[in-house]
Amino acid sequence: MTPLILIERDERIATVILNKPDKMNAMDLGMWQGLTDAFAELSADDELRCIVLRGAGGKAFSAGADIEEFTRLRSSAAQAGDYAKVTHAAMQAIAHSKHPTLAVIEGACVGGGLEIASVCDMRICGTSSRFGVPVNKLGLVMSYGELGGLVDLVGSATALEIVLEGRVFDAKEAFEKRLVNRVVDDAEVLAQGQATARRIANGAPLVARWHKKFVRRLAQPQPLTAAEADEAYACFDTEDFRIGFQAFLAKTRPVFTGR
Repeated sequence: MTPLILIERDERIATVILNKPDKMNAMDLGMWQGLTDAFAELSADDELRCIVLRGAGGKAFSAGADIEEFTRLRSSAAQAGDYAKVTHAAMQAIAHSKHPTLAVIEGACVGGGLEIASVCDMRICGTSSRFGVPVNKLGLVMSYGELGGLVDLVGSATALEIVLEGRVFDAKEAFEKRLVNRVVDDAEVLAQGQATARRIANGAPLVARWHKKFVRRLAQPQPLTAAEADEAYACFDTEDFRIGFQAFLAKTRPVFTGR
C-alpha cells in the first residue's frame, strides 16, 4: 500500500509529501497522524536544516478534508472532538518544528490544506493556486486549534473575512492578504521552493532556531525578561558564529556545524 505521507531527503533538506493525488490530497485521519509522526521524526534529526511540505500530483497542495470520512469518524460532536485531537497534534507538530518549514503550494490549498500551510514558517505558491475555507457551506466551524494559525498569520479581520464569506480566491489575493510570501509561475513552483529551501539550509541552523523562537515570543504580550533578552547574544559564543565570521573575512562560503 502506498504511504499517504512520504518523506524524501536531499542532503539537509527533507520534503514531506501529502500523497493522495487521486483525491487532490484531501486529508483523512491517517494522513493527519502521519504528519505528526513525520514531524516528530524530522524534528529529532539535528542534521536537517529545512523541511518542505507539499502535495503530490501537481494539482493540489490539499483540497481540505476527505468528506467521505465524516459518516464514519466525524458524525457527532463527540467524534469530532476525538478527531480534532489528531488534527491539532499534527498542526502543533508543524508549528513547533525546530527546523524552518516551507509550504510549497501547487493548485488548491483550501480548508484543512490552508490550515496546514498557515502554520508553516513560509509559503510559496503558483499563479493558478487557489485558497479559501468554505466550511460555512457545509455547516462546519473551524475549531480554535484550526483557526489559530490563520489568525496569527493574517489577523482577526482577514481571518473572519475568509471564514464568513467562504470564498475561494486566487494567488494574487492570497498574496495581498499576506497568506503567502511569494507567488511564482506555476512551472517554477517546485524549483523556486527548492531554491528557497537551499538558501535556508545554507544558513546557520542555530540562528534559524533562535529566530523562530524569538518571533513566537514577540507575539506574546508579556514583556521580555532580562534572561530572554540576553539570549539574543548567545550566538556570539557558538562555533557557527566563528565559522561565519571567518568565512566573511575570507570571502568564502561558510559550512556551519550547528554548534
